[in-house]
Amino acid sequence: MADTTNATGLRVTQWDAKFFEEYVRENRFAPYMGTDENAIIQMKEDLTKKKGDRIALALVNKLTNSAVTGTGTLEGNEEDLVSRSHLLTVDKRRNGVRVAEMSEQKSAIDLRNAGKAMLKNWALEDTRTLIIRALNSIRSANTIETWFTGAELEAVTVATHNAWLIDNSDRIAFGAASVGGTVFATEHNKLDNTSDKMTSVLLSKAKILAQTASPQITPIRTKGDEEWFVAFLHPYQIRDLVQSDTVFAAASREARERGKENPLFRGADHVWDGIIIRSIPEIPIVAASALTSGSAVATAQAFLCGAQALGYGLAKRWTSKTETFDYGDKVGVAIEQIYGIEKLCFGSGSGDTDDLKQNGVVSMWTAAVAT
Repeated sequence: MADTTNATGLRVTQWDAKFFEEYVRENRFAPYMGTDENAIIQMKEDLTKKKGDRIALALVNKLTNSAVTGTGTLEGNEEDLVSRSHLLTVDKRRNGVRVAEMSEQKSAIDLRNAGKAMLKNWALEDTRTLIIRALNSIRSANTIETWFTGAELEAVTVATHNAWLIDNSDRIAFGAASVGGTVFATEHNKLDNTSDKMTSVLLSKAKILAQTASPQITPIRTKGDEEWFVAFLHPYQIRDLVQSDTVFAAASREARERGKENPLFRGADHVWDGIIIRSIPEIPIVAASALTSGSAVATAQAFLCGAQALGYGLAKRWTSKTETFDYGDKVGVAIEQIYGIEKLCFGSGSGDTDDLKQNGVVSMWTAAVAT
């Protein structure tokens, strides 16, 4: 009697599991992704086990009451445990390839392997795009304005821009001098290419903003209980940082060795003042005059990030599907994932979502002029 064997087409689960593992491991932002509150990008897989298109992420504010001492009465003087929520929306995102020539037709499992690198690269780029769009998003009340180009930034309403700036005035810096403000276009358009380039002074100021903001931005902790922030900069900002600041350049060279022992430093371009610096070429440039009465120079937003800066909601991991067309002459394979990535924002006013503040991000606007 012959033993029964599984057809190759039934080995999809193993292929998909390996695909997801490699996708996570090779993601550019992988060192900063995790499932706990210490991660810059916090992953939540709640919807993989239940239905829905939104995942609720919670923030519980720290306790601030003074201790009841001696014979003092605690009953009736307990502190209110204040919590806030962020609802993260997920959606299906997918892509596929098709083999059209009969001579190149392969079995389903072979086609998956043949297209694996291409599909994985697409998935990595899709996630990278969502992360950068999330960092660039502006959220006021329950309205999310997400931009990726200068034109999209210009399309954001003035009211939304200004409300975002006012709500986050303790965690937004414009160049060398300005922190916060009330009118976004006014502050942004002051930037110039002389005094408002990216510098070590601005990075240190952003770190101080993170440490003194209300509520504070929590640093990420490594083994040994070291505390770090991670800054994502455009290459033009990296260039200005290195070429314009000799003190920074020397310190960066001396600190670089640190990256050999901790995965957080993998791929880091520089280290400064407890800040890991990463170059992200896809950060959008805002052309001069992109906004009303625009700035005199091109600008870009950089991001100093602490814990729970972004939320990564996952309802369905990357999976593959195959289909035949034209009487079997063509075979296609597709991958899909149901997920969403958003900048975490929690209310700071009287209501749960009133006066939304970006939880783990200090925004730094600087000149970013091409050379």
